[in-house]
Amino acid sequence: MSKILRHFKKLLRSVPRGPRRNVTGLTLMLLLAGSAVGDQPWESLHGEVHRGEVVPLDTILDWLEANYIGEVLEVEVEREGGYVEYEIKLLGPQGQVVEFEFDGHNGQLMSIEGVRINDMRR
Repeated sequence: MSKILRHFKKLLRSVPRGPRRNVTGLTLMLLLAGSAVGDQPWESLHGEVHRGEVVPLDTILDWLEANYIGEVLEVEVEREGGYVEYEIKLLGPQGQVVEFEFDGHNGQLMSIEGVRINDMRR
């Protein structure tokens, strides 16, 4: 198991259990593209979050939980140049998969793709 995956699983275990954090049997993926400062890409991202340059993933997940019904299937963090983007896929109550894209620097929802999206709104 890679150091990144071990670290991410450790972080996930430290998050309180709840409907939005229950990812048993689901895929949770952390992808970082581009260059990073330090030994691992996640170290750079962690530093940016700590300094307030990037919105914490919890903030994005809290917004999704408040506005949409669904279970987290996948989380991707993509970096191109200095830009960070969160891509989160939710499994809806009718089995639909919907992808949400957020600006990592301000937390704004940029786009939604999928079917029966309105059926997932709270």
